[in-house]
Amino acid sequence: MGLIWTIVVGFAAGALAKYIMPGEEGGGFVLTTLLGIAGAVIGRFLGGMLGIYTDSLIGNLSSAVIGALVLLFVWNKFKKK
Repeated sequence: MGLIWTIVVGFAAGALAKYIMPGEEGGGFVLTTLLGIAGAVIGRFLGGMLGIYTDSLIGNLSSAVIGALVLLFVWNKFKKK
């Protein structure tokens, strides 16, 4: 996946994760994109370990959203402290 495509999928995944799990994390466009990119990496790694990852647009986006949701959950837990 190219850098531009990773950023686009990462932003979409971060935006979907924030829509699914709204909160007061702020950060705007940059944090959303970074959250989605990191979520894509984590989701792909975990999906590969569990044998459920598929290399398609839906597979990339769904694993990125799941990874971003995990990161957003952890971010909210640490930010509250």
